[in-house]
Amino acid sequence: MTNFINKTVLRKTKKLIVFINLAAIFVAQSSMAQEASRDNLVSVDWLNKNLKNTEVVILDASPSQLYTMKHIPGAINYDLFSYGPQELPVTEIEKRYQSWGISLGKKIVLYDQGGTFLATRLLFSLDYYGFPIKNLYILDGGLSKWQEAGLPVTTEPAIVTEKGSFTINKLNKDIKVDLSEFLEASGDPEKNALVEALDPNWHYGTLNVFGRPGHIPNAILLEVTDLYNSDKTFKSNEEIQKILTYLGIDPDKKILTHCGGGIAASVPFFAIKYLLGYTTVKLFPGSLLEWASDQRELPFWTYDAPFLMRNAEWLQSWGGKMMRMYGISHVSIIDVRINDLFRRDHIQYALNAPPDVFRGNLGNNDQLADYLGRTGVNASDEAVIISGGGLTKEAALAFAMLEKLGQKKISVFMGTDDKWEQLGFNLIRDTTASDGKNIQQNPSGQSSLYLVNLRNDIIINDPNIETGIFPRVYIASGKNLPSLSPGGKMIHVPYTDLLNTDSTPKVAKEIWNILSKAGVPRYAEIVCFSDDPGEAAATYYILKLMGYPDIKVLVNL
Repeated sequence: MTNFINKTVLRKTKKLIVFINLAAIFVAQSSMAQEASRDNLVSVDWLNKNLKNTEVVILDASPSQLYTMKHIPGAINYDLFSYGPQELPVTEIEKRYQSWGISLGKKIVLYDQGGTFLATRLLFSLDYYGFPIKNLYILDGGLSKWQEAGLPVTTEPAIVTEKGSFTINKLNKDIKVDLSEFLEASGDPEKNALVEALDPNWHYGTLNVFGRPGHIPNAILLEVTDLYNSDKTFKSNEEIQKILTYLGIDPDKKILTHCGGGIAASVPFFAIKYLLGYTTVKLFPGSLLEWASDQRELPFWTYDAPFLMRNAEWLQSWGGKMMRMYGISHVSIIDVRINDLFRRDHIQYALNAPPDVFRGNLGNNDQLADYLGRTGVNASDEAVIISGGGLTKEAALAFAMLEKLGQKKISVFMGTDDKWEQLGFNLIRDTTASDGKNIQQNPSGQSSLYLVNLRNDIIINDPNIETGIFPRVYIASGKNLPSLSPGGKMIHVPYTDLLNTDSTPKVAKEIWNILSKAGVPRYAEIVCFSDDPGEAAATYYILKLMGYPDIKVLVNL
């Protein structure tokens, strides 16, 4: 009887806990929905009904040439490109706002041609100079949507009959970031998201506007057009949230938006802060222009993750004798060549894990971890994979499988033994090195336990289970199509097309051109597959290098 009562209480307790958890989720979602309102957008129907409302000020942020051709009746033009980047004295800014008829209590509606960034940039300026955000609005869809609805336009310039009374008393510094804060944030992507509002041609280095191609380190590419519908209205909150989640732009991070000169950055700033309600969102007005102008010659990246590649100088330094002698080195060098080649010559401190170790343990994580531990690989180190020739199939498969096991950090050595010796670095020739059966390769003379932190989103074997936020796309990675197709949308991009003749990845802009021409979408759950898992893993690695956030390798076990 007592056991029955205890079980009944336990069941009721579990139900209560489930109920409390569900209630908490509901409350959190309701709270988020309230915060993520679209109160700072107005429709063309609303504006049409309020055209003659004296409490509404309409500002057209389009270039003056476009304004002269046609604009919404009563709209006052502000051409950002004619006035410059608004770094004027506060008194001058105040006079300008007053000349537009801006006063506290009035509703300010901003628009441009639609689907662009001029209206949002003007909203940012008004917000920064202290005008209440609750009374600032973007016309959703801009002039394009207005005309689509058949509403009137005019060529007559608006006349302001009553000067405004708004005064700038306090700057809203919480929404603006300077170079020093932005620079510090770029080195800490765990706590910060540097949102870049440019297109892939800027990001991957096809365009070279500031003398050095590419993007700011750890920048997250979020093109302005990704936030708009085809009719130039903003996408729904749910759609925008989906994009942000996919890109890893989390609400608990500090969000810093930027672009080339601080204008396009206002679109993600507006969408993330005022449509979705993220609390800590700032815009970097200086953007790439200020970054590139700094006398320290701050770095630019073209790949999203260039640290996945290591060269001889880096490896000799961080994995070499001096760093190890002082206990500073946290590098496990894994040579994935067959044992005979490893015996002939290898980099000092390298540990041998021949290809069969990885290919033979695709479905046996424990056995692979045991081998790595006895070899001397430390799961907390950066594992640098050496193949003897850049990104081989063997190196790529080792990379993917180490990621699956939860290795803290992994990279691939892009050099060769010949290059190593040309730089004057020593190679070890040891005919007594282990054949892989009796392992004792750790330079310290001791094996260790390899601590597994298994990830199930790297290598999959069931094509019927989809876990991505966006629809799945398969990339066939071999020269020929695989013998079996998993079904679904498939794109054929041989991994060798993405490599140079020396098996190093092509430059980022070339890879981007190949992927985009092949039709690989930026937003998808991408699954690489081939009859040879090493070929699929090679494509996986290159997509990681390019910053695609949801990639997997499909294998048949």
